[in-house]
Amino acid sequence: LFNPSLVLHPEQNRLSGGESRFVMSLRAVGEGHISSLTFVSGKLNDVNEIEVDTISSYADNPRIVKFAGKLNEPVEIIFDSDSPISQRIIFPIADDECNGIEDVRLVRFISDDGSATYYGTYTAYDGKAITIKLIETTDFLRFKLHKLNGKAVKNKGMVLFPRKVNGKYAMISRQDGENLYIIYSDDILYWQDAEKIHVRHQPSEIVKLGNCGSPIETDKGWLLITHGVGAIRKYTIGALLLDLKNPAKVIARLDQPLLSPNESEREGYVPNVVYSCGGIIRNQELILPYALSDYASGIATIKVEKLLENMKES
Repeated sequence: LFNPSLVLHPEQNRLSGGESRFVMSLRAVGEGHISSLTFVSGKLNDVNEIEVDTISSYADNPRIVKFAGKLNEPVEIIFDSDSPISQRIIFPIADDECNGIEDVRLVRFISDDGSATYYGTYTAYDGKAITIKLIETTDFLRFKLHKLNGKAVKNKGMVLFPRKVNGKYAMISRQDGENLYIIYSDDILYWQDAEKIHVRHQPSEIVKLGNCGSPIETDKGWLLITHGVGAIRKYTIGALLLDLKNPAKVIARLDQPLLSPNESEREGYVPNVVYSCGGIIRNQELILPYALSDYASGIATIKVEKLLENMKES
């Protein structure tokens, strides 16, 4: 269970003062190295201490409401309402993802009317090629799985901003496998023209640079958590700050990794890796779930003020 992302749960009732409920998505790898999507839920108290709900040892299959019979039609699935969230496993369904649903980057997207929809970009793998897709839900019971289209839909690691920016949907992507780009669109399923916004600077990014989830809005700018791949294929986590009104502009960055694999995290299914697919800010603290060498997941926290103070103007 690895490459997690964390969002606030759509249901925030029956909680004590200062508590919030969350959903965390995880990439689950089983026999044959085939990845599926699974979830856990839990609560955060007023000081962001974490309590994970009981995790079931069973799995529920969703009912397929609609299969994509025509080009660009989504697959629609639904779970029974009494199914615990940790039993809701989304196994590969379509041909283009038969070998895996990988690295879902969840975001709670707020529309112009104030309603919330949960979107997650992910990598579909058929054993030979990848396809970038988008999962959509409002309640974690009914899901739509869309294929993304357009010339800017390529490479892994596309991630959606949590609201429209200047009237358009916005994505961070990694078009060339090495640097960061921004894309705008009037249609959430079609992405055409990408603009490079950040290139590799640090030794920890010498091989690759990508994102670790959706940009998070702060009063200082968009906080973008990144991942870098350095020498001996070591994955670390970093951070950038993007301008609020013009997120194509990088205004600050960390010049050292925020998180590197320590001695207890270096050994695993894929060694020397820490990696995240998205966190949240709550009570002025960044809460970042992350993978430990592709075998398990943990959660790191840091005060946002401390993080921003250690960034250098770009």
